[in-house]
Order: sequence, then structure tokens, then C-alpha cells
Amino acid sequence: MDNTGYTPEEPIAAIATALAPSALGIVRTSGKGCIEKIAPLFSRPKALLSAQGNSLVYGWICSPEKEDEKSPEEKRIDEVMLSVYRAPRSFTGEDMVEISCHGGVSVVSAIYNLLLANGFRAAEHGEYTFRAYINGKTDLTKAEAVREIIDAKTDASRSRAAGRLAGHLYESIDSVKKLIVDTLAAIEVEIEYPEDEETISETFDPADLEKARRQLADLSSSWKSEKIYQDGARVVLCGRTNAGKSSLFNALLKEDRAIVSDIAGTTRDWIESWVNFDGIPARLFDTAGLRQTDDIIEAKGVELTRDLSQEADVILYVVDSRKGLSEDDQAFLNTNTCPLILVWNKCDSEASADIPKVTKESASGGVLPVSAKTGAGIAGLCAAVKSLLVAGKESGRGQTGLGSERQKVCVEAALESVSHALALSKDYTLDAVVQDLEDALDALGTVTGDVTPDDVLGSIFSHFCVGK
Repeated sequence: MDNTGYTPEEPIAAIATALAPSALGIVRTSGKGCIEKIAPLFSRPKALLSAQGNSLVYGWICSPEKEDEKSPEEKRIDEVMLSVYRAPRSFTGEDMVEISCHGGVSVVSAIYNLLLANGFRAAEHGEYTFRAYINGKTDLTKAEAVREIIDAKTDASRSRAAGRLAGHLYESIDSVKKLIVDTLAAIEVEIEYPEDEETISETFDPADLEKARRQLADLSSSWKSEKIYQDGARVVLCGRTNAGKSSLFNALLKEDRAIVSDIAGTTRDWIESWVNFDGIPARLFDTAGLRQTDDIIEAKGVELTRDLSQEADVILYVVDSRKGLSEDDQAFLNTNTCPLILVWNKCDSEASADIPKVTKESASGGVLPVSAKTGAGIAGLCAAVKSLLVAGKESGRGQTGLGSERQKVCVEAALESVSHALALSKDYTLDAVVQDLEDALDALGTVTGDVTPDDVLGSIFSHFCVGK
């Protein structure tokens, strides 16, 4: 979004709900004079103009009075409730009116187009949140968290984004900034009122900088965990034909998506769907069974299966426990390099063989007995997948971590500057570390929006939906 291409206080309007048949629809407005511009379009203009902030006004949205001869009934568009907000006590910090109407496509579009024809401009993507930011109602970490919540695919993803929206990340950044500012203040005192030419190591205690460095390192490492909750993982079901991959796919989705048949080679192409592994969203792929075949189409499916398995974050290698491990199964396990769980399927069968022993190299997630038919072992499988996905990624932070790659880059820049300042502090004079600490503050200011170039703002808010 080009934030220099419009006047921030200009009245804007947007459809804030999905444009589809529903019980309710919301058309959102904001900007200087928006209440006064809606009044002529409302059946009770005086009630609207005199309404207090954070109040509701009932009435009708109507076409404006004209000299033509439409009856009052013909001018009425819809019966509505107006939510009135007055600056600065609103989401954007400006006057706002949200029009709640019936959710038909025609009526929502009619109200929106009426506003555009009577002094409102169509809002750009993310413009409401952008206005909240420039009016001091939010910082960039909270603004980005709004989009995270909208895009969240699991409750865990939403909860982590909610923590950032509540200000936990801002508080963490702010505490680090305070440590750096206190350090700078102490250095400035030494520079302004020097008693001799002592070095910083002799006159200054770097304990605050050490604490800031540890907190920044902790924040930086948190992105590994947060990223997988946002972007999700890739989990691929592999195995021989008739091992029960499609049945397991349906069991994990809790719906019948894949065709299940005793006929070998039923699945010839992969299908995918989002699934929740104990809070981690993942794209789960059901693939063609691995076997030699003269069928050209099935052979292509087998080739795609091998390609997908090489790009997986976790492989669920499914084996029919009644048949046990074959030489082909063992060959796949021996050559595989991705994290893998050996799924000992159909364990409910009386003919099920004993669970085989595997090495950590061939199946890093071990062997799990599962019955896709009865659901036995599915909960344990989900927990095991999560364990593999977060291995080495959890930072141990008690509070919410970083929420975007942009934030990570800025925090790493601050960490590098603080680390460099600490290295200089051992041998150089007081003023040698000042520039590093000021660079660190600038980087952290970019995270929260205290110091942010226009092109960064454009990148952040252009990915929001219209109406938000």
C-alpha cells in the first residue's frame, strides 16, 4: 500500500464481511466527517448526529432525497443498526460508523455503493489498521498480529497471535530497549563528564547489555517455533499399496476424503488437505502406493510420491502390520533422510505381527501401532508428529515470540549490534560503543514501528483484507 497516496482523514468505506448470503453484513466507514456524511442517507439523521460514541442507532438506510418522485418505500434500502464511534475512542482513532445490515449480496453492495456515491472513498487493503497505527492506537507488532489471527488455521496458532495482539511481544521489545537506553545514558554521562581516559571496561558495568543480548537471542530463536504454527508443515503418507494410507488420511481428517478400496493401486495421484497435529497446522498428503507397475498412470503417481517424500517435513510411512516389513519397505527406510514415523497400521487385527525394531536413522520418530479403522493410536500419532515438527525449534519462552520474518530480521540486527558493542567494551573507549547501541535501538524501533520506512509499511498492510 502506498501510504503517501491518500489523505489519512479522508472518509473511507469497505465491506467488512464476506460478500455472500448470510444473516448479517457489515459495511465499515472511518474518517473525518463520516458521521455527517451518513446522516443524509439515514432515516433518523438527528439521532445519528447527536449519538454518543460507542452507541447504537436504529433506522433505515435510504437513497438521498431527490426531486424525482420515488415514494418513501422505494427509497429505503435496508433496516440497519449503526454502531457509532467518536474519535479518539475507536479502532482507527477517527470517527467511525459501522453499518450492520441484512447479509444479502444485493443489500450489502447497495449500501456500499451508496456510500461511494456520497463522499466516501473505497478503502485500500489494511487501511483501517494502518490508520490505527498512524493515530497511535496500535504498534506494528499488534497490527501484524491482526492478520495472523485472521489467517490462523488452528487454536494454537490463533492463541499465539492473540498474545502478540495483547502486547506481549511489544513488552518484550520495550524491556530490551530500556536496558539499552539505560546503558546509553550511563555512557553519555561518562563521555560528558570524564575523569580520565579510562576504558569502558574499567568504568562501566555491562550487565544490562549482557541481559539485553540474552533476551534478543531468545527472541530471535523463538521464530523457529512461531513460523511453523503460522505457515504449517508438510506431512506425507507413504507406503506400499493397500497399507491403509487412505484410511489413515480419512481418520486424521475425521472425514471421508480419500477413496478406500481393497483393490491395489486405487490411489494414483496425491490428494491433500489441511489437518491439525496437536495445534500445528499441516498439509497432509495421501499418495499412490509404492510398487513396481506397468500402468503408466500409476507409475507416474509412484514417481510423484517419491518426489513429495523428499520435500516432507515429516513422513508417515504406513505398513500393513499383517504383512510386516518387506524388502521394499526396508529399502525406503534405509535411504530416507527426512524425519519419519513408521506407522504399524491395522494393529486391531488378530493377524498383526509384532512391532519391529528400527534404528533412529531409519525412523527418527520410532514405530507407532495404529488402527485407522478403529482410531486406536491416532492421538499418540498426532503427538508424535508434533514432537518431530517442533524438535529443536522450541525456545522455552514463557511469552509469545516473534510473529514475522520482518521482525526476526530486525531483532537479529539488534542482536548483532549489541554483541558487537559488548566486544568493543573490553578494549575501546566509551564512545566506541555508542553507534552500535543506537543502531540496535533503530532496529528494535523498526519492529514496533517507532522507526519504519514507508516501503516496509506498504509491505505489511498490503497483505491485509479490505475492511481491516
